[in-house]
Amino acid sequence: MKHYHEQWIEDWCQENGWTDLYIERCNNYWAFPPGAVMPEPIPQQVLRFIKTEKGMTFEERFWSISAIVGTIAAVISTYLFKCPMPMIVAFAFDAITAARLEIEDM
Repeated sequence: MKHYHEQWIEDWCQENGWTDLYIERCNNYWAFPPGAVMPEPIPQQVLRFIKTEKGMTFEERFWSISAIVGTIAAVISTYLFKCPMPMIVAFAFDAITAARLEIEDM
């Protein structure tokens, strides 16, 4: 899951003089700092600041809302059918969603 919108990182690089942004893999960003000849990873504290400032990406919002809607549907269907299975499925889906929303620090 992408935790940062590429435009957010590009804007930060433009503002701070970093050039040639390269996305090695999902959520791993490299660029040339001012006056450098080798690319360096964008510092984690900068990524955390950008995330705090900008909030959730579309993908993160989609998964969060789908977890909430799924849980509400599971509560209603558990009550109507008097069966705990929908709540168990919703719990599993919510656990996976919460794990995917975690940002891995390096």
